[in-house]
Parts: sequence; C-alpha cells; structure tokens
Amino acid sequence: MTLLDRRTLPFAILALGILATAVLIATRPRVAPSPPEARVPLVRVLSVAPETLRLSVRTHGEVRPRTESELVPEVSGAVVWVSPQLVSGGFFDAGEPLLRIDALDYEVALESARATRARAESDLSRAERERSRQRALAEQDIASAARLDDAETGARAARAALRQAEAARVQAERNLARCEIRAPYAGRVRDEQVDVGQFVNRGAPVARIYAVDFAEVRLPIPDEELAHLELALVPGAGSAEGPEVTLHADFAGRRQVWKGRVVRTEGELDPRTRMVHVVARVDDPYRPAEPGAAPLSVGLFVDAEIHGRELAGAVRIPRAALREGDRVFLADAEDRLRIRPVEVAQRGREEVVVQGGLAAGERVILSALSVPVEGMPVRPAADEGGAVAASEEDAS
Repeated sequence: MTLLDRRTLPFAILALGILATAVLIATRPRVAPSPPEARVPLVRVLSVAPETLRLSVRTHGEVRPRTESELVPEVSGAVVWVSPQLVSGGFFDAGEPLLRIDALDYEVALESARATRARAESDLSRAERERSRQRALAEQDIASAARLDDAETGARAARAALRQAEAARVQAERNLARCEIRAPYAGRVRDEQVDVGQFVNRGAPVARIYAVDFAEVRLPIPDEELAHLELALVPGAGSAEGPEVTLHADFAGRRQVWKGRVVRTEGELDPRTRMVHVVARVDDPYRPAEPGAAPLSVGLFVDAEIHGRELAGAVRIPRAALREGDRVFLADAEDRLRIRPVEVAQRGREEVVVQGGLAAGERVILSALSVPVEGMPVRPAADEGGAVAASEEDAS
C-alpha cells in the first residue's frame, strides 16, 4: 500500500460512518405522541349507617374486699378450740364462733365479782338502816348531829361500793363472754396464726378475715372519658344508681363474666396519671349467677367495661378512617374524593364513634391516599375484607 492510501483510509472510514448514521436517522420509525394514562386509585369504602349506640369505657382493676380486718382476742389465755373454718380460705357466717379461750380463770373472776356485789348490797342495807335510826333519834333530840352525819356518810360510801362492785361484775361477765371469739360478719379467712394449745395475748392478731357480701374493684378512668358516663361526681347529684359494669377475666380455664355497678367516685384526681378512680361493686361474688361459673375471687385482675350514655344517630368507623384534624375522606356519587370534618364523640384503639358530619348511605374511604386532593377521581370498592393489599398498593 502506498503512502497516499495509508493517509486517506481513516477519512474514508469516517465518511462511511457518517453516511450510515444519516441513513439510519432518515429511515427511523415515526412514533405518534399520546397523552399519559391517568391512574385512578382503587379505594375501599364503608357505607355509613347511623344507629343508636351505647358508649362504654374500658379499663381494668383488681378485686378487693369491701371490709378486711384482723381477728384479735380481747382477753389472754390458752386456746382450747378452733373452728374448722378458721383456716386460710375458709368461709364463715356472721356470729359464728371461730375460737375459744380457756374460760376457767374468768369464771372464777365472775364468781368473785358476784360475791363482792352481794357483800356491797348487804353493807348498803345496813348503812341505810343505821341512817334511818339516827334520823329518828335526832328528831327526838336524842342523837347528836355528828352521829347523824356519820350515818349519812356511811350510807353514801356503801352505795358507792355497790356501784363499784356492780361495775366489776359487768366487766367480769364481758371478759368471760370474750373467751369465745365470734365472726363480726359473713366472710372468708385470708390467713391464720393460731392453733389449739397456743397461748394468745390480748390485742395480738390471730387471723385476717374479709367480708364476702360483696366485692369491690377500683377502676382508673382518664378524666376525658368521664363525659361518656352518667356518673354523679358531686355527692347527691345525678342518678342514685351508677352505671352498670361488666367484668371479664380468664379464670378456671374459661372466659368468666361478672356483672356489677359503679357505686362511688373517689374524691381526688391522680396528679401523675390524670386518672379518676371509680369503685364498682359486685354482690355475692362467691355465689355465681350461672352454674359452672367461677366466683369473683379477691386478688383477681379483671378487665372492665363500664356502660355509658346512649348516643342517637352515631356512626362507628375504623380508627384508620379518621384523618388528621378530625376529618374523613368520602367518595361522592360521581366517585370523586370529598374531604369533610366530623364531630368525634369517642376515640378507641380500633374504632371511632362519630356523632355528627356523616349521613346515611355516604361512603367513607378506608384506604390510605398518598396525595389526597379534593375532587380527585377514585375507584370505590366495598370493604369486604378481600384484595386489601392490592387496594392499598393501587391507592398509593
């Protein structure tokens, strides 16, 4: 190859490349322009059906007895008998004997007190006769005034001795009666520390007992939830009976239910939790209303639902359907998005009760929308639990 050919070869290749590019551009296919396809989000909707709802407040608490006390002997002595019911968990009736202390010393003390009283009665009778005799002699100017004064003083002293002897007799009778300890109310034994042969001292506790006529549950309520309940916050105001309470607990292998009623509101607001405590009462907690049901035992932790006031024309919607600023998204008759503020009556963890702002038949949008715009088109689908993931993906 000559020197001239080596110099012109690169220019020839470049010219062929430019020519090929021009041919490709000239013969390229023509694409007709088209407008972008509008993507309408698919949303789940819920048709509104107003109804009369009863509001409720959910809380929890621990069952406790209405009365708990220590069983304390009022006299000292050796224990000679213990009731079979005076054991941990034992039940007893009001007035039932639970414990007896050796009464021999107190019987001897009573007899001594009775003898002292009889002697004081005899001394008083003799002193009154002497006083009458001295008065008769003084009227005849036979006895001196000093002897009459001595007779009057002797009669008064004898009367005082009789009163003292009578008081000692009553005290001895009371001590003898206290040798038998009886139940102050119908109840149950929490624990006991006494047995036959043990010496007990006056004032030393021998058992702890509590009443079983009804049980109480102390329930904390946020102060804003009080508006949903018909509670008399001021004594003497409002209904005489508090709202009903349904208690739930998993006990004895099944879900147990008990019915009660709020009987009072505690007087102070907890400054740390901003909670108001109400007290619910359950009558006869150890006598289940249904066969096979478990008793409401003291110490059991229960969930409580306090039934509140009725609300007419209310709508219950999922919590996710309530948007920021207490607003909801609606799909109108033309399947376009409408944003509307509503009046919220109660907020729950999963549901919200709306009192105003929604009419029957309107469709509330449940799906999330990334960029909601008033009037934008939507594709509603009834909320039947299907295609949830696809709906959410389409809406975003």
